[in-house]
Amino acid sequence: MTTLVRQLTRIPGLRHLWRKFPVGSAHLRVEFDIWDYPAYAYGVYSAANLARLLGHDGISVIEFGVAGGSGLVALEQISEHLSMELGVRISAFGFDTGQGMPEPTDYRDLPYVWGPGFYRMDPDALRHRLHNAQLLLGNVGDTVKQFCATVKDPIGFVSFDLDYHSSTKSALSIFQAHACTRLPRVFCYFDDVIWPERACYSEYAGEYLAIREFNAQYEAMKLSKIPHLSWMRQHAAAWNEQMYVLHDFFHPEYCTNITPVSGRQM
Repeated sequence: MTTLVRQLTRIPGLRHLWRKFPVGSAHLRVEFDIWDYPAYAYGVYSAANLARLLGHDGISVIEFGVAGGSGLVALEQISEHLSMELGVRISAFGFDTGQGMPEPTDYRDLPYVWGPGFYRMDPDALRHRLHNAQLLLGNVGDTVKQFCATVKDPIGFVSFDLDYHSSTKSALSIFQAHACTRLPRVFCYFDDVIWPERACYSEYAGEYLAIREFNAQYEAMKLSKIPHLSWMRQHAAAWNEQMYVLHDFFHPEYCTNITPVSGRQM
């Protein structure tokens, strides 16, 4: 079945048509990127499946940097579809200032690409587009602390789209909370590590620097890019280069074996 679908989806325009008429199981659509936000679908699916294998009833999924809201709306829709298929409760949350980007702190925020007021949102209009997803507005450093104090289901997927180094570093503080607030491996998508080309990204500024500093700060937790993900996908895509996993090595469940019984003799 998968081989046949792979051959069919090589026909120009067929996957675009499939996205317009999304038939088939959620699993198959994740495998072939038949979603408006395929990176989100992959991250949420992977997290929900991990939670199920570990015996959790639900997970929390997050978007940092909501802006106009298309991503959060997609995250909510993906969560609803995958929740029904996997039998895992999936709660979506969006973090944003609600007033656009703040003033850049220094050169590490890439002020030659972004500036204050970029990506301003209309919170009321966005809330009318949402059904169950929660919008958390304010300074990220503050809202993250409030969220971690009240979160019910462990965090399984996080999208970081805050552009600035300083804002991304504040968002990463969500992993400083107790281990019970997250799965042992949290799937992460970093938006600002490829485009725009004029950003000339490097490990000395922006999200790359925030990731490097996080890894230097914690010995028992590391953010690691999923190596060679494009080779494991049915169709390679740019977002494959933007997927990372937070490894919480000392998490109580990190070493729990999740290989199905049927696959242990392969």
